[in-house]
Amino acid sequence: MHASAAALLYNLLMNTSPQSGSVSILKSNGLRESFDPSKLIFSLKRVGAQQGTIDRIVREITSRLHEGMTTTQIYSEAFAMLKEHHAPTAIKYSIRRAVLELGPDGFPFERFIARIFQSWGYDTLVDQTILGSCVPHEIDVVAWNKEKLILVEAKYHNEFGMKSDLKVALYIQARREDVAGTHFDYGNINRVADEFWLITNTKFSEQAIHYGECKGLHMIGWNHPAQGNMHDIIEKQGLHPITCLTSITRQEKNDLIAQKMLVCKDLIAHPEALHEAGIRDDRTAAIIEEAKMVIASAK
Repeated sequence: MHASAAALLYNLLMNTSPQSGSVSILKSNGLRESFDPSKLIFSLKRVGAQQGTIDRIVREITSRLHEGMTTTQIYSEAFAMLKEHHAPTAIKYSIRRAVLELGPDGFPFERFIARIFQSWGYDTLVDQTILGSCVPHEIDVVAWNKEKLILVEAKYHNEFGMKSDLKVALYIQARREDVAGTHFDYGNINRVADEFWLITNTKFSEQAIHYGECKGLHMIGWNHPAQGNMHDIIEKQGLHPITCLTSITRQEKNDLIAQKMLVCKDLIAHPEALHEAGIRDDRTAAIIEEAKMVIASAK
């Protein structure tokens, strides 16, 4: 369905004409905008929802719209309906929010980024302090193998609407330049850093992307680059955060994260972590089964 068709559907459902305006919704960054059903349609299509299911969800959401409704409320209602019709697809729809829920601070996100590099065959350490030419720097993730040493800035935001902007990219480039001549011995190999990466759980501003491309920074965000972005990496590597799971509570998720149990794949490999988090044995099978379904939904 094209954007124009989506707008027509919206007008029909709201019993309004295109000239009469639309309902104003509240974004996570506090700004208001007119509800655009094409965005909801696109997000549902991206996770593989069937057209009939998409039409039903858009029709239901549109009929419940009211002035000042939040994007979080729209997501929650769409997720509930999607889960009712097709649970594996609903899980894919929830991945972005699951990464956000690795907070409220950025340290679990740093460990999650380290886990991604481990899946690529790197050894990793988090929260490292290194000396540059002028000043020391706190590096969120250091990843290395025999061929390459990578320094990573993991920029975590606890709101969808927040972006890593030009100031962040400028800051990372300045750090990159200051450590450029420093030698390290990670992996018992004396060498300089080969690459400096900036990774965020949300989006980059257009200026940040333009500057990063100009300077040759490695930048990964939720939807940048077009191929190999955060969403693509999670699905390809099967690294769905345990915060995707609906069969455990928020506190239980926190307890598992404290054990460095961040992704469903690791939970399946180490089910004893559930017991260590105080979860009763009679719930273990259902939790592991949901974790397997989460991973299978990406295939």
